[in-house]
Amino acid sequence: MKDEANIHFNPLKIFVISLSFSYLIGEIFDINMRLTLLINIIGLFLLIVFFVSFFICARIFFLHNEQLPPSTPTEKIIKSGIYSYTRNPIYISFVGFQISMFLLFGNIIYLLSSLLLFLWIHFFVVLREETYLFNKFGQEYEKYKSTVPRWIFF
Repeated sequence: MKDEANIHFNPLKIFVISLSFSYLIGEIFDINMRLTLLINIIGLFLLIVFFVSFFICARIFFLHNEQLPPSTPTEKIIKSGIYSYTRNPIYISFVGFQISMFLLFGNIIYLLSSLLLFLWIHFFVVLREETYLFNKFGQEYEKYKSTVPRWIFF
């Protein structure tokens, strides 16, 4: 068995492509909702939170001498910091960033692409990562899974 999670697409690249696609489609077809200023401010706040969250997660990876792409082998389960509250904070940052873009700009495509991104990450990245981590770490990963939720609340 290879020492990788068998994930063929980099989630960061898919996220950036999704953001770009959402922006372009929104500009071409003007599919925008009028949202209140309060919603826009909340969107801006969340955008900053998810942006910073991504870099905090990346820093934790680098401090543990791990690489971000899920296609690379891992040597340890990161359980500290935000990883003690959710097993997938980077992916939450990606999806949350797109939802924040919708709240800030009202472009419905951001909202739709955030849903598609979430589904793709869940079924084609996270579930494969979990199988890989269980095969590599066994009971240690199973214990981590039983105490830390996949997506914050579930």
